[in-house]
Amino acid sequence: MAIVGAGYTGLWTAYYLKRAQPDLRVVVIEAEIAGYGASGRNGGWCAGEIAGNPERLRKAHGREAVVALYREMFRTVDEVGKVASAEGIDCDFQKGGILTFATNDAHVAKLRQRLAGERQWGFDEADFAWLSPSELPSQVTGALGALYTPHGAAIQPFRLVRGLARVVDGLGVRIYEQTRATHIHTGMVKTERGSVRAQSIIRATEVYTVNFPGHGRDFVPAYSLMIATEPLGSDFWASYGFARREVFNDARQLIIYGQRTADNRLAFGGRGARYHFGSTLRSDFDRQPRVHDAVTEILRSLFPDLAGARITHRWGGPVALPRDWRPAVVYDRGTGLGHAGGYAGEGVAASNLAGRTLTDLLLARDTELTRLLWVGHRSPNWEPEPIRFVGANLATALAPAADRMESRTGKPSRFLTGALRLLTGR
Repeated sequence: MAIVGAGYTGLWTAYYLKRAQPDLRVVVIEAEIAGYGASGRNGGWCAGEIAGNPERLRKAHGREAVVALYREMFRTVDEVGKVASAEGIDCDFQKGGILTFATNDAHVAKLRQRLAGERQWGFDEADFAWLSPSELPSQVTGALGALYTPHGAAIQPFRLVRGLARVVDGLGVRIYEQTRATHIHTGMVKTERGSVRAQSIIRATEVYTVNFPGHGRDFVPAYSLMIATEPLGSDFWASYGFARREVFNDARQLIIYGQRTADNRLAFGGRGARYHFGSTLRSDFDRQPRVHDAVTEILRSLFPDLAGARITHRWGGPVALPRDWRPAVVYDRGTGLGHAGGYAGEGVAASNLAGRTLTDLLLARDTELTRLLWVGHRSPNWEPEPIRFVGANLATALAPAADRMESRTGKPSRFLTGALRLLTGR
């Protein structure tokens, strides 16, 4: 068994395969080091969420199939914590839930509408609840309330992926780092250092899939950039809370996300970096001062007491956006080829579920996981250039424009939001 990519998806797949069948020979091939990509550089949200418009999923697969996938994602958060504890992976896992703050009237309307939608799916107060300002366990400036779900945990992402690599190595999996795969064919992976033959091959390369011949339009790389503050004192945390280390965002169109780290920093990130022609990936795209400054400005608007706090870390990286915003798990028994990914930034927990699902598919098990609606899904390709370039960067510009309009009017920006969904496939 060969797996290309030593991020969460590849390592979780290797882990569950070896736990299920210890004598199985598994190798993992990695172009850089285990956890080099989004697995080691994300915002530390282990969220019971999955990308994809649930109403579109209902029309394609039915209500029960959608609810089954979401319920499995809820359980997956606990599964990650259970494995981390059992295997001694010190990744600062703490299940404090997810707070989505409303910081203007438009946010309140959107979150109330979302809560009503969750009720229609059959999710009750134990899954999603509206918290008034007086009920909030944590604060951001100007919060008018928040939508809360317990199905989320904070983690230290690099410790999770490196700890998982250590565990997998201890189970007898060979991880070949600094070994770039150039072609994947039935029965063979070609690398810059030689070839690997295997009956089954899983591509777990997420956004870096676009570097393989014939896959340049599979995903649009979306760069998320992050910052972290110096450790903050007890006075700050007494004012703002986050004692349970809830991960947090708000209801703006421009995606943001944050957490209180185990060493009392605020780690905070956001989108907004431009798309580069031809889905080009380069390490210098991870460091964009203009976007890092914008992320810092948003953070300080939410927490004005941070005005004097030092920003000690800046980093970033790309995530994979499928054209229909739907991740997939695929295995073709006839060719022996499979893949999983396209998480659109929701991959910390989803990759664990993908690894367990791939394990069942590879071992020819008929389980509830192999019947989940994302199994076998194939997203359409993105448009060719320059259409892709124009559309992706227009979407990047529309998100903050919609946020400014909503902040000014106090009402959801339906026209700009609709245009954004049309451009992105969300």
